[in-house]
Amino acid sequence: MGRAELLWRVGFVLACLLHLYGVYSPEQAGPQVTFPEADKLAHLLLFGSVAFLGLRVGVPSRWLLGALVANAVVSELVQHFLLPDRSGDPLDSVADLAGVALGAWLGFRVLRSKKVAGHDMMEP
Repeated sequence: MGRAELLWRVGFVLACLLHLYGVYSPEQAGPQVTFPEADKLAHLLLFGSVAFLGLRVGVPSRWLLGALVANAVVSELVQHFLLPDRSGDPLDSVADLAGVALGAWLGFRVLRSKKVAGHDMMEP
């Protein structure tokens, strides 16, 4: 594994950790941002970055995207029912799913354009 590939993998791991912290932290994660719908943008970026980077490093798409879609729903239910200082929002799930779609679209485009050797995007 080359240095560039190692950096992509480190980026993926960091994106996963940030993603999990953002959606499962007992309190609202991140700084208080004042522009409208900043929360939705954060959801889109958290889910999109994991989808993109996961595809880029070779995580099988069915597992990666399936887990992210499930997490888009489960995380809002956990926030609503189990985290007293958080509230679930169905529109956050919509932003999560849009992030998954955007990250997957970008990831598949990059994989096709670079023709990453030995990577089967549809591998189970």
